[in-house]
Amino acid sequence: MPLIVTLDGPAGAGKSTLARHLAQQLGWTYLDTGAMYRAVTWAAMDRGVDIGDATALGALARSLRLALLPGPDGARVEADGRDITEAIRSAAVTGRVSAVAAVAEVRDAMVAEQRRIGEAADLVAEGRDMGTVVFPDAPLKVYVTASPGVRAERRAAELARAGRMVDVRALEQELVARDALDSGREVAPLRPASDARHLLTDGEDVQTLLGKLLGWVGEIR
Repeated sequence: MPLIVTLDGPAGAGKSTLARHLAQQLGWTYLDTGAMYRAVTWAAMDRGVDIGDATALGALARSLRLALLPGPDGARVEADGRDITEAIRSAAVTGRVSAVAAVAEVRDAMVAEQRRIGEAADLVAEGRDMGTVVFPDAPLKVYVTASPGVRAERRAAELARAGRMVDVRALEQELVARDALDSGREVAPLRPASDARHLLTDGEDVQTLLGKLLGWVGEIR
């Protein structure tokens, strides 16, 4: 049976970077579940599907042919054969993805696909409900956190590298608001699993944090 490690946590905590590096170190599959929900959000916007129509969103999520393919900076994302890797990171998608991800019909479709991927190979899965809903029996669950200010600075730096300048204070407020949406939703809210190990990333470099994760993985192998 494949081994699964889950990394959950809020936006900007560092879970994507850590999950990607951990998967590379181990030679395992990397599953970016946030990209899947972003892809559904992008497709809804692209096709004019009402974000408030749960039935239509569910039908879209079930019919969308998603592919997460290895890339130099993480997974490339394709929807129905179209590369949308850059498009799903737009501000418009970011502003709507929490609402789409809160739709039960969408989550049902995505969870089924995520579990299918988890049956095929050893996996590092990152998201918001990996340890609580999707893979509750995973032998290693990690909840990655960081202070809002640190998360905002990281996200601003990431956007700056992509040529987008943002106000860090405003971004921090947006992240806090998104946390409230993700934590307060009825379906699969953002929260640590009861048996998750907590990893605070404030003031820590990637290699130090990766070393901790590799040590924990060594305990379950």
